Amino acid sequence: MFEMLGNFSFGDYFKEEAISFAWEFLTRELNLKEERLWVSVYKEDEEAFNYWRKVIGVNENKIVRLDEDTNFWPSSAPSSGPDGPCGPCSEIFFDKGKDKGCGRKNCNPSCDCGRFVEVWNLVFTQFNRKGKNNLLLLPQKNIDTGMGLERVASILQGKETNFEIDILSPVGEFLQDFFKSKEKSLINAIVDYVRAASFAISDGVFPSNEERGYVVRKLIRRALWLSYLRFKKKPYLYKLVPLYAELMKKPYPELFRKQKDIAEVILSEEEKFLKTLEAGKNQLEIVLQRIKEEKRKVLSANEAFKLYDTYGFPLEFTKKFAEKERIRVDEEGFCQLLEEQRRKARKKSMFDEGIFVEGKSIGGKTEFVGYKESRCVAKIVSIFKGEERVSSLEEGEEGVIVLDRTCFYPESGGQLSDKGRIECKEGVFIVEEVKKIGELIVHKGRVQKARIVPNMGEAFIDQERRTGLARAHTATHLLQAALRKILGTHVTQQGSLVDVERLRFDFTHFKKVEERELEEIEELVNSFILRADKVEKEWVTFNEAIQKGALAFFKEKYQDRVRVVSISDYSKELCGGTHLNNTSEVGMFCITAESSVSSGIRRIEAVVGKLAYQRMKTYWKRVKEVSSLLKSKEEEITSAVYNLYNDFKKEKTKRESLEKELLKLRSGEILKSKKEIEGISFITYQVNKTSLPLLLYLADILRQGNKPVFVFLVSQLERKNFFVCGVTTDLAKRGLSASCFVSRYKEVLSLKGGGRDITTQGVILTDLEGTKFRDKVENLFREFILQCK
Repeated sequence: MFEMLGNFSFGDYFKEEAISFAWEFLTRELNLKEERLWVSVYKEDEEAFNYWRKVIGVNENKIVRLDEDTNFWPSSAPSSGPDGPCGPCSEIFFDKGKDKGCGRKNCNPSCDCGRFVEVWNLVFTQFNRKGKNNLLLLPQKNIDTGMGLERVASILQGKETNFEIDILSPVGEFLQDFFKSKEKSLINAIVDYVRAASFAISDGVFPSNEERGYVVRKLIRRALWLSYLRFKKKPYLYKLVPLYAELMKKPYPELFRKQKDIAEVILSEEEKFLKTLEAGKNQLEIVLQRIKEEKRKVLSANEAFKLYDTYGFPLEFTKKFAEKERIRVDEEGFCQLLEEQRRKARKKSMFDEGIFVEGKSIGGKTEFVGYKESRCVAKIVSIFKGEERVSSLEEGEEGVIVLDRTCFYPESGGQLSDKGRIECKEGVFIVEEVKKIGELIVHKGRVQKARIVPNMGEAFIDQERRTGLARAHTATHLLQAALRKILGTHVTQQGSLVDVERLRFDFTHFKKVEERELEEIEELVNSFILRADKVEKEWVTFNEAIQKGALAFFKEKYQDRVRVVSISDYSKELCGGTHLNNTSEVGMFCITAESSVSSGIRRIEAVVGKLAYQRMKTYWKRVKEVSSLLKSKEEEITSAVYNLYNDFKKEKTKRESLEKELLKLRSGEILKSKKEIEGISFITYQVNKTSLPLLLYLADILRQGNKPVFVFLVSQLERKNFFVCGVTTDLAKRGLSASCFVSRYKEVLSLKGGGRDITTQGVILTDLEGTKFRDKVENLFREFILQCK
């Protein structure tokens, strides 16, 4: 990540002014010495060369002519493309001094020895490329420049690298102290990755497995992996967020305001990844052991891919651990398997976009008329069966139809598509799914009657389905308005599903939505419905929509003209979906679930209209049934259930009291099994069908007395294995604590849990195998004593 300053011009000024502005800013405003500055130009750009030499006065020896690979934008555009606007570049370099580079007399900015630092790149967009080396002058020439802020800061502050400047060095110093290491390359990488992730999360991009979110996830995981093997195996990256927030709070107050939430997201991501690493590492150890037993030298592509695909273990981790055992990984085969998986994922289940690449040859563009019409006359321009274009579809056959115009809304923006039928004189086609591919709207389905051929026909949407989808979509807008009102304006849409009278809405929020808040949200949405507000739609320019305060979905790509859906003064969104005309048409809104999608992203699911009514009706029926069972009035159900629950608790307490008495009686038998090890009473025992609280109680009984005691109890209950490890206070003071024992041997014993110095509890993630497990505990305890002496 880096910060870029720059200036732009779209026909207002060109080369001379851009060069003058840059030189003036560097030499007069920043006071950089002219003799320390060098310039590069594109080798064929005589205009720029002459201006630098004759007008600015740069010595000809300090102007370097470079080729299209370095001084043309895009790089190598004249010979390699792409087609479109392009132009030569001129760069300004700062000379750090002869002692900083290769030492050669002819060293100049074309040398990568590190002596010269590029501080400003001036791009002169003056051509339109149309084919190899065919550059046509643009009617309007443009300027696009970029100056690296951190690079300039490092020069002004006299620092060798960007990471030593005032806004980054405190983070690096923190990591040096934290790691007790000054390994610059590692520390600088972590500083950079976590800074980028923090800013991205602040802007609403959260770790995920898709698109932008995947980049953030990779940044966090890469930073954690860099330190995993050599330094820390616990979360720590989140601790850097307050440092960035404090350092950047003046130019980026949002980062400072959101620092706690950002840290929570990064901490959660670290915890997940560390669990993934531990689980994957265990599986890898099994694989490596098998390879050694089979006397192989290569970890196969399938084995590496299973670790990656099933356990989330990255290939670079597998390679690192395998190298320690002198085992090679079939990386080439792994990459082939990964590409095959990606290819399958890209392939659509119902549509192959490859069919429609040549859109113009099969109809070009489909006109959508569905906002105003529920049926329309249209021409069937193309028919496909599988990936093959055909002249007809027969009765019962499945295929894809392309129309020149359609009233069917395609799946888009989270809203599912319309369904319906297409009729023509030759037959009837049932439309089951509709998608937009490029400029085409394609209809997937089957021939219900006779046959379908390219001809004129009439399209009919399922109006009941359209209304159900519109109810859910308008309700989604009402929900977002309610969320922003009750939870705060930090709420932004992260994804949605709009189905028939059913919706799912993902949004940014950093903690669970409380039950009280859910009630308020549901009540507010229903109040919007009862207000019977008009739902207005209009087409405006994108900039005009944003200026009016319309919300835009971060992941969507918008055209120059956009559709804005507005409801009274509380909802205004960019949206291309189908909507109701009045909020009252939603009918009713009921939240059915609230859950976590990932760090910092929550999900609300809801039903509307008839489904909401059916849900309320079902609940009321259950209330009546419970009322009948409890023989109480409907309005008194809560107190009746509460009384029943209290009675149950009393009975449970009595039962636990009896179980404790039985354990007291049994403790004498258990004490007979104790062993004396180095003056310590060592007790390990298996007490099956005993809950964790009762195991803790038994451990307390066994520790009573004046002698030092170490207790390790296990129990099998409801297909789970529990443990309690307890020591007397004097042992804990000697360093023989329960928490230390469990922490040291948790991997050997497959333990998961924690606690205090004198008592630790949790579960055992392996079979107990009779006395074998307890014998292992005893052997480890003897080792534990020796190590702590």
